Amino acid sequence: MAEKIITQLKFPATVTAWNRIEGRPRTEDFDRALKAEVRDALWMVSRQWQLGEFIGDDAGSPVFAKVHMKTTALTKYQPQAGNTQAMPSSVPLEVKVENQPIPFKLAKEIASLDIRLLMGRQWFKLLGVENLAADTLAAAKSDFVTQYAIARPDPENVDDAALCAHPQVWQQFAAVAGRRMDGYELYQYLKKSSTNHASDNISSLTDATDQTNVDDLAKRFIKWYEQLYYQPLAQENPSWKPSHLEHQFACSAPQGATEKVLIADEYYHGHLDWYNLDINPEQTPLGTVEETIPDVEQATTLTFIPSGITFAGMPHTRWWQFEHSKTNFGDIKPDTTDLNKLMLLDFGLMYANDWFMVPFTLPVGSIADVAGLSVTDVFGERFWIEAAGSGSDEDWQRWNMFSLSIRGSQDVPADNSLVLLPAAPKLLEAKPMEQIYLLRDEVANMVWGVEAQVPLATGKNKPGKEAALELKAKYQQFIPPVKQPLPLENDGSIRYQVVNSVPEHWIPFVPVHLPDSNRQIQLQRAAMPRILEGDPNLPKKVEPRTSILRQGLDSDSPKPYFLHEEEVTRAGTLISKAFQRTRWYNGRVFTWVGMRKQSGRGEGFSGLAFDQIFPKEKQSGV
Repeated sequence: MAEKIITQLKFPATVTAWNRIEGRPRTEDFDRALKAEVRDALWMVSRQWQLGEFIGDDAGSPVFAKVHMKTTALTKYQPQAGNTQAMPSSVPLEVKVENQPIPFKLAKEIASLDIRLLMGRQWFKLLGVENLAADTLAAAKSDFVTQYAIARPDPENVDDAALCAHPQVWQQFAAVAGRRMDGYELYQYLKKSSTNHASDNISSLTDATDQTNVDDLAKRFIKWYEQLYYQPLAQENPSWKPSHLEHQFACSAPQGATEKVLIADEYYHGHLDWYNLDINPEQTPLGTVEETIPDVEQATTLTFIPSGITFAGMPHTRWWQFEHSKTNFGDIKPDTTDLNKLMLLDFGLMYANDWFMVPFTLPVGSIADVAGLSVTDVFGERFWIEAAGSGSDEDWQRWNMFSLSIRGSQDVPADNSLVLLPAAPKLLEAKPMEQIYLLRDEVANMVWGVEAQVPLATGKNKPGKEAALELKAKYQQFIPPVKQPLPLENDGSIRYQVVNSVPEHWIPFVPVHLPDSNRQIQLQRAAMPRILEGDPNLPKKVEPRTSILRQGLDSDSPKPYFLHEEEVTRAGTLISKAFQRTRWYNGRVFTWVGMRKQSGRGEGFSGLAFDQIFPKEKQSGV
């Protein structure tokens, strides 16, 4: 017992607490602290070894260099279903590939009223420039309005139901009918034949001089419209492949006695770049063109003094020199798959004066190939440096960036050329005039094309669901009400329904076999019947209202539309059609209609069902 008491007295229990830990310097002199003295030299040597600073390396700086470049240019363009043509650098490649015709007619109804009125106003503006007498000018305008009139739709005519179903469309047509001119009809008349003149059938232009002046204005009118909107020369763009919902084209550049052919067969992104093209060594030359192709192959040897690459925020080689604060590397959040961004960070954070720049200016549409680089350093040594990606194209460990892939699996040398496509750097895209979703409906075991946005005749668009309800309601107005007899009474408590209906903006696609195949299938556009209450006639087919899904319907002999099944994935497919606009390097503005394909929002449910049983509803007397 005594032993325990002594132990407690010898080691009493204590509790120690701190509320702040801080240094208390005993002097105000900080000179020694700022010297950054190294107390442990062995630690510094170990740190240098850990960072690889003891690895032997020739660190001689380059003082003189020569680079040998071989360049050529893209001179030919061939859409997948068209003839070979020259590819001028005065037109962006996206414009040439994507341009779609403006739909001036849909389902044999007038469309794009806003552009028609715009063309009519421009024609009257041109007429005002001529020195026509005031009474002659007024009479001529009245005659043009009569000759190229805009018809007023009749709400009582079933053929005008598509125009009169939407109040805003009918109101605009009623406002301009008989008051404004359809400028597109004049343009069509002038383009139909070289013997057609603007003064034809205009009774107020009796003077020969006035007729000649007006006919000369027609050339300016055509030039104005074709510069305002870039349209395909044919009725349809031959690069667009509706069955795949993408563009396919090829372009080539002279390469000695043959051609380097670049192929793009899956372009739908909306912006062209090097990754859209592949080299096809088995592709035959694209053929001859009517235009004279200049000699674009050149070999250039450039002598220069290498200059180091500097950028804001780069690590500085001096100990107390702070980097520029405009670049915040901590704000960069790359994903693990962002290889380019990770390499940029690696370059910016680990290297300071190890990179040098070789300036070499290329015109758009060029293909450049570095034949070699000769570098002389400060020790007088000369090195011949080849491209980093040299070697076999099948070598998976080959360093490769911004270079084209070679199709096939043959062991061929890699292509290290750099393609500078004549592509627009930035585009302005309007709201979609048409937009559809292609989705799978597993409940109904079908594929549907859902028209999310449909074009109206005025040039505006409307949600497909609202437009479908308004059009069906308009057709229902033409069905006179009929007094239906009461069904026979029975003791059954349920009723049987063979099939129900779906909204009219849901266009079905059914599977059909490929020709000469009993296994592979493709999707064919079908149609649902339009069920109107009290209609004694056979139901008519519901036709799509977008030009995307009306493929083949508006031709003189309607054709079916087939779609490859793999184009409709589980996530669905979204296709948009909208006006695009860009400004080219020479200042010219290009406006065209382009297509875009993107991933959808997943599967959908149309509500279509067969063989259903419902509780019987009680019938009330009449």
